[in-house]
Amino acid sequence: MLGLLIADNDTEARKQLAELFIEAGYNVIVTNSAANALYGILKKTAQVVIIGSEFDDFKAGELIPLLKKCNRNLTIILVSDDASLPVIRKLRKEGIFYHALRPVLPEDKEEIRLAVRCAFDSLMRCCPAR
Repeated sequence: MLGLLIADNDTEARKQLAELFIEAGYNVIVTNSAANALYGILKKTAQVVIIGSEFDDFKAGELIPLLKKCNRNLTIILVSDDASLPVIRKLRKEGIFYHALRPVLPEDKEEIRLAVRCAFDSLMRCCPAR
């Protein structure tokens, strides 16, 4: 089964995103630990990761290259409060699939929902045996 890992320092954001994707029928894993995130990726229980801009005292720019080394086919969606264009460009080169601003209003969650759906659709097209 395809898994979605939500890794973020913000407890409330993790909870809201988890509820959103559990209701949508995804197999969701939630963590605030970089070690747990790496374990889920190495064990291939997570194929798509939603990661906050800071996570377990690391900046996303530090973790994303490590996550991609653990699984080069991993799809990473970065959710942040704000980010400069040069930072986003650097993270795209590191391998993020999508960048979204943190949802503020309930209707803002649609952007992340569509990004996750697109990420899983993309995985199924390139690797149908998953």
